[in-house]
Amino acid sequence: MDLRLRSRKAGDVTVVEVGGEVELHSANQLRDELSRAGESERPCVIVDLSRVSFIDSTGLGVLVGAFKRVRERGHLALVCPQRSVRRVLEITGLGQVFPLFNRVEDALASFPLKDGASVNVRSAGKDSEEPSTRLSTHIEGGERHD
Repeated sequence: MDLRLRSRKAGDVTVVEVGGEVELHSANQLRDELSRAGESERPCVIVDLSRVSFIDSTGLGVLVGAFKRVRERGHLALVCPQRSVRRVLEITGLGQVFPLFNRVEDALASFPLKDGASVNVRSAGKDSEEPSTRLSTHIEGGERHD
């Protein structure tokens, strides 16, 4: 199956809609699309994985790379209602790294507003630790036991 990508703006937020299989042969397309989405001075990116049927370790690496690039200047969240894809994120520990939502609207509500205020709706089951700290712990080899 091929990879389908579409980016759209929702106010100041870029929503990258992904469909199909994110794997070794298609991951570069997603990497390029996420790089473009994260180019602004204060990027806010939602990666909508609602139509993804499969994701491998290469695809996960692309998501982690995008998160690491965006986190210093902006925000990135995943919309992932698919059980199979969410399970991969949970098994790999990335479910504790990324802000995960079931709907684009919920992810949009979690992003800061233009004036610096924030709605900050966190996904169910998340602790209060910032995603960038969790990412560093998981990606840079630290251990975490919850």
